[in-house]
Amino acid sequence: MANLTINGKSFNVDVEPDTPLLWVIRENVGLTGTKYGCGIAQCGACTVHVDGVAVRSCGMTVSDAAGKQITTIEGLSAGGALHRVQQAWIANEVPQCGYCQSGMIMAVAALLKDKPKPTDQDIDEAITNICRCGTFQQVREAIHAAASA
Repeated sequence: MANLTINGKSFNVDVEPDTPLLWVIRENVGLTGTKYGCGIAQCGACTVHVDGVAVRSCGMTVSDAAGKQITTIEGLSAGGALHRVQQAWIANEVPQCGYCQSGMIMAVAALLKDKPKPTDQDIDEAITNICRCGTFQQVREAIHAAASA
């Protein structure tokens, strides 16, 4: 049994210690905004925050996540208001298919927390999420818009 704190709520989950955090979030807790993409922590579709740091949840075990603060895309907004990255995503019409977007938004929110005014080089180094639709130019514009908000 593992105790996880996800989006400020406590969950006891009965899973093997080596179960990927992604599966627990989706299957045991029922939060489906975090997506499965590659399963090898390369694409970023499964990005969540663990103690404020962007982490690819398919590559983290539930035992490593226990006792830490986990935030998913469902927990990013506060008080009914969208996070500034979510607002910038809408304003800049970033998503096409949208599958990768929750992970990308979580990665960008973590970047802006650490570097409020990132350069293009900062973005290139920190945002390694893959978008199969190729909306990378809109992503960059949205990041700069969110940084200016």
